[in-house]
Amino acid sequence: MKQNNLWKFLLVVFVIGWSFLQMNPLVGPNLASVFKEQAHRRDAAFTNIVARLDKLQAERTNHTAFANLVEAVGTNSITNYFGYNVSGERNQTLAILNRLQQENAGKIKLGLDLQGGSAFVMRMDTNSFGSETNADAAQSKKDFALSQALEVLRRRVDRFGVAEPTLVAEGNDRIRIQLPGLSEEDRTNAVSALQKAAYLEFRIAYSVEASAAMIHDGAIPPGFEVMTQESTGRDGKQYLTQFVVKKKPEQGLTGAHVKGAYPMRNPVGQPEVTLNFDSEGAKIFGDITTEHVHENLAIVLDGQLQSAPTIREPILGGSCSISGSFTDKEASSLASALENPLQSPLKLESEKSVEPTLGAATVKSGVRSAIIGTLAVAAFMAIYYMFAGIVADIALITNIILLLGVMCSDVITKGGITLTLPGIAGVVLTIGMAVDANVLIFERIREETAKGKSLRGALAAGYDRAFGTIFDSHVTTLISSIILAYLGTGTIKGFGITLTIGVAASLFTALVVTRLIFDFLIVRGWLKSLPMLHVIKATKLDFMKLAGPAFIISWSIIIIGIGYGVFVRGHQVFGTDFVGGDNITLSFSQKIDSDVLSKALKEAKVTEPIIQYQKDLATGSELLEVTVPFGSTEAAVSLLQKDFPAAKFVQKGVEKIGPSIGEEIRKTAIIASIISLFGILLYVAFRYEFSFAVGAVVAVIHDVLMTIGCYCLTGLLGSDHARQFNATTVAALLTIIGFSINDTIVIFDRIREDLKLGVRGSFKDLINQALNQTLSRTIITSGTVFIATMSLYLFGGGAINDFAFTFLVGIITGTYSSIYIASALVLWWHKGKRPATSTQVAVENLASTRA
Repeated sequence: MKQNNLWKFLLVVFVIGWSFLQMNPLVGPNLASVFKEQAHRRDAAFTNIVARLDKLQAERTNHTAFANLVEAVGTNSITNYFGYNVSGERNQTLAILNRLQQENAGKIKLGLDLQGGSAFVMRMDTNSFGSETNADAAQSKKDFALSQALEVLRRRVDRFGVAEPTLVAEGNDRIRIQLPGLSEEDRTNAVSALQKAAYLEFRIAYSVEASAAMIHDGAIPPGFEVMTQESTGRDGKQYLTQFVVKKKPEQGLTGAHVKGAYPMRNPVGQPEVTLNFDSEGAKIFGDITTEHVHENLAIVLDGQLQSAPTIREPILGGSCSISGSFTDKEASSLASALENPLQSPLKLESEKSVEPTLGAATVKSGVRSAIIGTLAVAAFMAIYYMFAGIVADIALITNIILLLGVMCSDVITKGGITLTLPGIAGVVLTIGMAVDANVLIFERIREETAKGKSLRGALAAGYDRAFGTIFDSHVTTLISSIILAYLGTGTIKGFGITLTIGVAASLFTALVVTRLIFDFLIVRGWLKSLPMLHVIKATKLDFMKLAGPAFIISWSIIIIGIGYGVFVRGHQVFGTDFVGGDNITLSFSQKIDSDVLSKALKEAKVTEPIIQYQKDLATGSELLEVTVPFGSTEAAVSLLQKDFPAAKFVQKGVEKIGPSIGEEIRKTAIIASIISLFGILLYVAFRYEFSFAVGAVVAVIHDVLMTIGCYCLTGLLGSDHARQFNATTVAALLTIIGFSINDTIVIFDRIREDLKLGVRGSFKDLINQALNQTLSRTIITSGTVFIATMSLYLFGGGAINDFAFTFLVGIITGTYSSIYIASALVLWWHKGKRPATSTQVAVENLASTRA
């Protein structure tokens, strides 16, 4: 082996080996099994925990193993069973379970849409900080309040028994929270707990009877107010008790002095909440209870009277109990809020919730679509390009290994990349587009072989001539994918990162791995020829003859489609990602006509509902998608379940987008598109000529507008088939930009090459020749990407289906526009004459030849 190839071989082996190490293990074992296997010093208590765990695992299949473990352990201590030092942790059980989860987790991290759970974006109310005259002081208070809110929410989140929750501050007033594996049953409690400001005050109070002397003619004395306590009697009925309560906390005693709060049971088994104060709070509390024996101490949470127990004797131990007619859930919720008060209240800006069972089904459909797409593309390459196609398939497998290795790497990606539903689409799209580089090389090898060159010479010339085109096409695709990764949020960001890694990996595998294999086989004399099918023979089609009519028809379709979307469908063409709202996913046993459901919601004052049945083409299963105004989920679901009991509607997921979030997504989409187009314009102008750059950008704009027009026209197919623009659609449109420019670059590169070679004929003839020369490559590349995307459309389901439909339209328009928009504009720009630069190059070549 040549020295140069030896280094390439060692590099490839190292990269593949490193990728396998990063992926191991790809999927971790079940946490319940890990808990049983890794425990030591087992005793009767541990046996009882395991028995409860097995029962919960069988009964609560919609809960994660982590949540079932928390329930099974209960109040038992498990520190003796595991060798972790958790002495400083507030909740030692959760600390141990989190350690077990983290140390045995698989390297591939699934997003909430794949494993289930809930995600929230909370906005902190910072109006109170605006009164500061000093801007720096106001900003300092905001920063402190936001960091304090993060810590408070982390402690509250620990109560839900969620493995590896994510809490990240965004900007000056937002916090993004992800709770993987959270069941729908716990979602409502989580929303309530996360938003609760929980400003706790201890005030002196008097019963109405005891304070009769204080009230004259119904007038409440200054500094007091009447508050009502709600309680549940033993008969289950609600009772109201009024107290006259001081407006200010006694001696300034508030929740800031609460050190801990725990749900407990009193001696008769009733739930109550035990409070522990810090040292200063314990002293104040002792003084208050000493001074006000036989009076009532009102416990006021967020302006609501929780209870007003009588102080029977001085309490000097620094702790007390809040008693009342609590349920277990109410006591736990109250304890969480008391222990973790917030300085400023939080408002829910957006929410996404997916049932774990729905996430598992999504994983299945996504993986199935990826496997089918990969096998279809690999089979085509092996059949059409024969042995060369098998080599390309080896590179394809290497590409996937590298992609997964980088995604799982803690070093390169700082904790690994989360795989989401659009991320799966990115993997399959990478597979389809990775073939493009190999097709370019193989078609070049075919051309060089036809010129009579030896196999070694044809391979060398094929790789050399294809390099510039491959490099340019990959860079232009990377422009779009990097912008997605940088500007996108959530799942779209993951898609952009996945696509960026995949495109970079395909560049490496096409230029290094396949070349290394061919060189190795030729040196040993094992490869004598590279036979390939040649279905698309040399053509002499006059493409430019139809450029004018095609141009007119194309833009007419765009105007009709967008006009229909603007003037007929109106704002209903936009999904909740863009305009805000709640998008609810429901399963059902009996299908109810969408018009009937819509009418029922409208009669209940749920305005402008959108009802759609979504069918998985692979499994035939259906889900109901209901879109209602922001914050209407509970009312809409309750109404549908009540009015249509036979349908047995079950909420499987919800996505809530506040109006401000929707506006930001719209702005981000526009900015990302403009930056992508500008970046491509600069790159193509630098690499080619300005006329080429204009043709390429106009063709891309045409493809985006054509796709948008077709998307709008889906409204003609009925409400069940009318698609709406969402964040996933934005990812697809930006991917179309990359694909379209990729195909255009290949054609432009051939036009530039023929100009430099001084090919005879008019500029129109030269463009037609370049289009015919690249026709085989254009059809094969677009065809393989189409195959991969079609597998997403047929078998992906969910958001993948929206992405796949959008990109399928983009593949067709992108292939068409490279010929009839981009190439035609370059011809018209120069009025049918060759560019001056090419003439100069031809003259210089002629002069050098004569010399």
